[in-house]
Amino acid sequence: MRALRLRWLHRLLIATVIGLLAGWASQAQTFWQVDEKLYDQLVGNWDYPPDQQLLIVAIDDRSLHQLGQWPWPRSTHARLLDRLTDAGAKRVALDLMFLEPDRGDRQQDILLAQAIARNGKVVLPVLAVAPSIEAVPEELLPVPEIAAAAAGLAHTDIEIDGDGVTRGLYLKAGVGEAHWPALGAALAGSGEPLPGLLGPLADVPSPYQWRRDNYVRVRYAGAPGTFAQVSYSDVLTGRVPAALLRDRLVIVGMTASGVAPRLLTPTSHERWMSGSEYQANVASMLLGKHTLLPLPPLAQSGIVALLVMLCALGMTTAMPPWLTACIAVPAPLLFGFLLLHGFNLWFAPVAAMAGILALLLGWGLWQMRYWRHQANRDPLTALANRMRFEETLRMETDAARRSGRPLSLVLIDVDHFKSYNDTYGHYIGDRILQQVAQTIDQLARRPRDLAARFGGDEFALVLPDTSQEGAVQLVQTLLTHVRELGIGVDRGRQARVSVTVGIHTAMAGTSELPARLFEAADAALYLAKQAGRDTFHASP
Repeated sequence: MRALRLRWLHRLLIATVIGLLAGWASQAQTFWQVDEKLYDQLVGNWDYPPDQQLLIVAIDDRSLHQLGQWPWPRSTHARLLDRLTDAGAKRVALDLMFLEPDRGDRQQDILLAQAIARNGKVVLPVLAVAPSIEAVPEELLPVPEIAAAAAGLAHTDIEIDGDGVTRGLYLKAGVGEAHWPALGAALAGSGEPLPGLLGPLADVPSPYQWRRDNYVRVRYAGAPGTFAQVSYSDVLTGRVPAALLRDRLVIVGMTASGVAPRLLTPTSHERWMSGSEYQANVASMLLGKHTLLPLPPLAQSGIVALLVMLCALGMTTAMPPWLTACIAVPAPLLFGFLLLHGFNLWFAPVAAMAGILALLLGWGLWQMRYWRHQANRDPLTALANRMRFEETLRMETDAARRSGRPLSLVLIDVDHFKSYNDTYGHYIGDRILQQVAQTIDQLARRPRDLAARFGGDEFALVLPDTSQEGAVQLVQTLLTHVRELGIGVDRGRQARVSVTVGIHTAMAGTSELPARLFEAADAALYLAKQAGRDTFHASP
């Protein structure tokens, strides 16, 4: 019972160590690129009907051609806003930067501020930039008159992953603390609390550091071109019916080629998405409650560790290993798929899959080594079997011939073994063989010495670099130890056991073959039996 408990504790310890290593790999995001590629496959075509309130007023190539070179006068944007106000637009995100006063005509700023105030529902962007790599970031707000007229300000910090794909964003950000909502969130009118994975709170927030919070994965409504879009110039000139603008959440932004920011998303399929359509996706996601949340780091690592530990424990149960592998390998992927589509939670499965595959590979290599070891072992005595004995004798004979050093072969036979089986039964016979084998094995101390069982009650010792004198000394010790064996048979009685031994040594300079060496040792064993057993004979 104690041995069984220790074996299970050993298995549990190994499973825990392997699981913790896999959890650490997940925490360190060792496989993040593979995880993200998998994520893109899972969400790339997982679209949904976009919110019909959203409308993009695009500063496109046609608008630039009709209205002239960019930038346009701010009075032009004021006229557009008045069009949207008159049509009854619900809210407007004017995704354009007005960071400096109009130096040519101060009246332009006033006209735009008045139009923004008349609308009363305009959101303007805040830009975070650093003058240089070493410098701290700054919040660049619209000029005071324009900012004061806006209904709200929002950040446009777009999160781009290391492989260039935009998969998520921080719904709040700002210098010193995360106080500005994302532009898409402001357009959707999402109030507090915003969803998302909260970042660690600093004890003393730095007033100079750009801080971000409420991280979410964007679930895109579809590929680029999914949202309704009209041309800026058409709205400005009245070619767009007012009914199409009424009660709309409008994003006014740049989409013209060569001017607009271009984003690659999981749904892009090698097509670029404009910043305006990205913000529309953010707003639509929040309005429809399609937000995808990554698992918190601790939960992510814990689940990875747990899955790998369960696989490690499963390999030690009675379940067939192939069945354990078939269940364990796809389990993290299936679990991640169910969390994503059932609960809008993203679990990165690759660290768990890698840990499970590494575990299965290690187990397979260990099993191969174990099977190879077992193939060369006698199952009853745990000594080398006849195949291993013959292979070793051949190798050591060749080595002795090359080195010119002696090689001794010792053949051992248990005396009157058949009578033990006939008198006490095979169980006692097996115990006698096991104890004799253990005694022989204890004498094969050197790394190249080999103790083997090559017959029913026949054993052998291969002793490289051993003279006949050395072999005789070892055999005398063996005979003494075997005589001292006390093997209980029944009712307190003990069976007396003895062995007979034959020795042959291939001397330096000879070129005896393995078969000749074995025949000589067997002949010596026959002479020892004729001498009365419980003794040895060394061939000359």
